[in-house]
Parts: sequence; structure tokens; C-alpha cells
Amino acid sequence: MADTLHLAADPVELTAELVDVPSVSGAEAELADLVERSLRAQTGLEVIRSGNSVLARTNLGLPKRVILAGHLDTVPVNDNLPSRLEDGVLHGLGTCDMKGGDAVMLNLAATVDRPRHDLTFVFYDCEEVEAARNGLGRIERELRSWLDADLAIVCEPSNASVEAGCQGTMRVELRTSGVRAHTARGWMGVNAIHGVGEALRRLESYSARTVDIDGCVYREGLQAVSISGGVAGNVVPDLCVLSVNHRFAPDRTPEQAEAHLREVFAGFELTVTDSAAGALPGLGTEAAQELVRAAGGTPVAKLGWTDVARFAALGMPAVNFGPGDPTLAHTQQENVPVNQIRQCREVLHRFLNED
Repeated sequence: MADTLHLAADPVELTAELVDVPSVSGAEAELADLVERSLRAQTGLEVIRSGNSVLARTNLGLPKRVILAGHLDTVPVNDNLPSRLEDGVLHGLGTCDMKGGDAVMLNLAATVDRPRHDLTFVFYDCEEVEAARNGLGRIERELRSWLDADLAIVCEPSNASVEAGCQGTMRVELRTSGVRAHTARGWMGVNAIHGVGEALRRLESYSARTVDIDGCVYREGLQAVSISGGVAGNVVPDLCVLSVNHRFAPDRTPEQAEAHLREVFAGFELTVTDSAAGALPGLGTEAAQELVRAAGGTPVAKLGWTDVARFAALGMPAVNFGPGDPTLAHTQQENVPVNQIRQCREVLHRFLNED
């Protein structure tokens, strides 16, 4: 492995180099070291390290600032390393989620020589694990001023289209109680698994909202994702737990989403186990509109939760814009078309650099 990356090189080559440095969540140090050395070799950038996150920025005193953010970590290796290039498609762990986006960011750090806005680049760790470990949270706590900007672009895979805002997400558990008994005398007990049947019927008949916000259509969802219960093969179970995931449009707060679920599952014991707010599209600002014009096409809603929500919570508009199909993230077949990597680089270079 080279001591530094040639950041001004073809971003496709950069992507392959990044992919070939394993960086499963919690083990990003080697890749963070490489990114840090490479950014420090650039002139005109202030560079700092926070754990296995690397941050760099210009300080030109320009009227506006744009953040570009991407995580360095991947899900565990699944027999999909090293990278390989076949018929214009780069295959391998992290190609889509999201080292193609990271490569675009690194290339921009080296090639935007006449920036229209001051720029901040945030390469962070532990995005693919529990939220408490996410490097952006640590940066917000310890380096808050580094997250001040007029627009944040999270270079997660979006098929090279501007995806605005994101859904909120919530997981809840429904618990039903019963009375144990021998199955030979089942009438003497109360079956907790049978008791969850009504909740499943409500899920089956549930009609999810479709919400249009600023021309972006968010489709909500409510799905059972796990069920557990049972003691032994000859015992009537006295406890059953049904886990349900709710994806809600960003016009609802987590509190409103919880109230909705309590209405849907009225009569059941319900406990919220995880919750994250969504983010409104935020396309009305001048900086966001400039990006949309540079990208062309029509912005679409982000169906899923991404770290745009963290930036939106800090009071700035945020969008997803990066190479790759998000439906391939976390799969063994993860890949990214090389033309999308180059397209994202060209769009962002046109948006960030003076003509």
C-alpha cells in the first residue's frame, strides 16, 4: 500500500484503493491513517483527527460553507475483497456503501482550486453500528464548530441523484403475557403467542401513508421484523415479544410517530426500543438549489434513514448525493458503476468550483 493516495487521480482508481484497505466498523485505523496522511499532503487544508475520523477544511473567509461527509467503515467482509473491475462496474465491499463517495470527496479536496464556498470534509467512523458509536456524534460533542455550514452533502449512495431529507425510523416491542401449562392440558393455560395474533392482523391490514413534501414523495412503512416466544415443545408459552419497525415521513416527529403506533396497537403493551428523527427536504435554500441545478433532474425523497438527519438537527439543509445503488449496500454483490463515480465527481466539482 502506498504511503499516501494520489487524490487528484481518477476517482475510480481512488475507490479501488480505498476498498482494498479493509475498514470494518471499529477497525478503521489503517484507512483513517492513509486518508489523514493524504489530506495533510494537500496545501491549503486544515486537517485534524478525532478517533478514527479525519476532518479537513478550507478557511478562505467565503460567505458560505459546504460540508461533504462520508463514513469510512463497512459492514463485515463477506468474501467480497479485494476489489475487481469488470465491464465498467467496480465490485467489492464498500464500493457502493460508501467508498465511491469517499473517493469523490478526496478527489474534490485536491482538485477544487477555485472554491465558490469554503469547504469542510468529514470522513467518520462507526456509521454501520449502533448510533452511540457513530463518529459524527463524537465530532458534534467535541468539535462542534467543524459542523457549522450552510449545506451538508452526505455522499451515501443515491444513484447519482439528489435524495432530499430522509425518513425517520422507530422500533417498538409488543409484549403479550399468558399462563404456562402442559400442552396436554392446554386449556389450563393462556397462550401468549396466540395473543399476538391480533397485532399481526392489524399489521397485515395496515395502510401506510404516502406524503408529498416539497415535491419529494415519502412512502411510510410498518413491518414486523422479529417474533420470539416459547418455553419448550410441551409447554404453553407465557410470553411473546413482537418487534415492529416503523419508517415515517419527516413531517412527523418521533413523538408523533410513537403516538401513532400506540393508536394502531391500542390494547397492547408497547415499548420503544430505538428511535431516530427524519429530516425534511430543505431544498428551499440558495445553496441547496445550486446543487440541484448542477445535478440536473428532479430531487427525490430518501427512503431510509441516513446521517442527513444529524445535520438537519443542527439547523442546516442536508441531502444525499453519491454513486451507487443503495439497495446493494450490505450485500455480497455490492458494486458501483464507474460512470456514476465520475458523474458525481463532475457534478460536485461544477457546483463547488468557480467557472
